Amino acid sequence: MDVRKFSIPEILFGQGSLKYAALCAKRLGAERVFLVSDAGLEGAGWVDQVFSILEDEHLAWTYFNGISANPRDHQIKAGARLYRESHCDVVMAIGGGSPMDGAKGVALVASNGGEVQDYEGANRIQRPLPPMVFMPSTAGSGADISQFTIITDMQRQVKMSIISRTLVPNISIIDPELLTTKTRELIISSAIDALAHAVEAYISTIASTLTEIQSLKAIDLIMKYLPIALEERTLTALEKLSSASTSAAMAFSNASLGLDHALAHSLGGKLDLAHGLIHPVLLPPVMRFNLPACVEKVADIGEIILGGRQSSAEATAREGIAHLEVFFADLGITTRLRDIVHTSDALPQVCEMATYDACLVTNPRPATAEDMMHICEASW
Repeated sequence: MDVRKFSIPEILFGQGSLKYAALCAKRLGAERVFLVSDAGLEGAGWVDQVFSILEDEHLAWTYFNGISANPRDHQIKAGARLYRESHCDVVMAIGGGSPMDGAKGVALVASNGGEVQDYEGANRIQRPLPPMVFMPSTAGSGADISQFTIITDMQRQVKMSIISRTLVPNISIIDPELLTTKTRELIISSAIDALAHAVEAYISTIASTLTEIQSLKAIDLIMKYLPIALEERTLTALEKLSSASTSAAMAFSNASLGLDHALAHSLGGKLDLAHGLIHPVLLPPVMRFNLPACVEKVADIGEIILGGRQSSAEATAREGIAHLEVFFADLGITTRLRDIVHTSDALPQVCEMATYDACLVTNPRPATAEDMMHICEASW
């Protein structure tokens, strides 16, 4: 009998749900919250709003905003030290993938000790983490749902994938109103990150019926509602993107990812690239590379993208990938590697490093460093 595990947090979803943040923390035993966010959320007024929500429920807090894009190992160490010194008992994060990944790293090191590098890979965390309440401000990273955190080892210039059921937050509060203060560029990059999650989870070697349903729904919602959200900026369309991101996160958290993310992590770690800029470049050529191993599944994705089947599964798959490239180009975003990397000198090392990424384990087709170089060359 094929037995699968499906792990997700408790989810509060809907406009205005942010107001329940303090009540959720109190339900988890909070007396002093360790709140993680960043300057962007401060400027948009969301951090002050959370302060007010905590104050209304008579909760103390310690605030930490020392997490950059692509969270660094030394930032995790500083945050864990502050958490312990402040005697906090619940970790809360409001922001995109970086503050939430950073908050997971802080919770991990504060409770398990050592260095964050000690936990690279899958299932290496031994002790429970403090309770976590996350509020995503983007519709893309899925860090509020998933059992992943991605932290950069600065000495090795490697984005480490840390994977464990203990990294799944206790509660995710998904309020689409937080998306209203995001730029067009951030809405696009976040949605494409969610799309890459959904595609790779669907073709993963450990995908199940539970994850496949979520993947296909996420792909459908993003293809339909991303253009509408960009043109109209309505809360209805933004809420659909939040739904898509949540579905994609439930899928990849339980089915894992693949070659696109392995390369994206390696490129981001070595060259400090924004994660969302990489997927429009790599996802189509990676899908073509994987096609011989999963033609029917890529055809399912192609059918959603195209709105119907072509003459054969392979035709549907190939035409769907081509249409996805047009979709990305129509959004006005970069689709060539040379526009974000500038020099190809580091690519051999990037590809070699990617062979060690945990996401590669569940890719439907084995990939060598040489295969990855061919993909990079095709996307150059």
